[in-house]
Amino acid sequence: MLLGIFADSHDHLDHLRRAVEVFNDARVEHVLFAGDLVSTFCTPALRKLRCKITACYGDNEGNKPGLQAGFSILGTLDEAPVAWTSADGLRFVIVHMERQLRGYDGEFDVCVYAHTHKPRIGRDDQGRLFLNPGEASGWTFGKPTVMLFETTTRAAQIVELNRE
Repeated sequence: MLLGIFADSHDHLDHLRRAVEVFNDARVEHVLFAGDLVSTFCTPALRKLRCKITACYGDNEGNKPGLQAGFSILGTLDEAPVAWTSADGLRFVIVHMERQLRGYDGEFDVCVYAHTHKPRIGRDDQGRLFLNPGEASGWTFGKPTVMLFETTTRAAQIVELNRE
């Protein structure tokens, strides 16, 4: 199962639209979002996704009730940690900040997190995969990225959103 993963879009509509384009072109089957969409005016861009999205709030969301209303037709949005299981049985937990896992006793194979704005693929001491797609906005480091993740092979790929 191919997933699209992104976070930290911080109201950058051009890059948000580009992320949706990347996900649709790759034919992802589901999208995971690890927070900091920020404003409600960003949700219409996500309506062009050809799949559902599972998301958690970040630490910069400006209008949570508005975002929740906008997500009602997109998928689900909730406070972190958000548990989600892929159709092929891989267990995910989605948080904005890694510290949101403190006290979390749910089992998971993959953690999707964000907040640092830096893409990272790693494992913890239990062998669980930790995926940070970087920043979709590009505001902090000037390098907007998203991630594609294949659940069968557990292969993750960072995709830059800037066009050549």
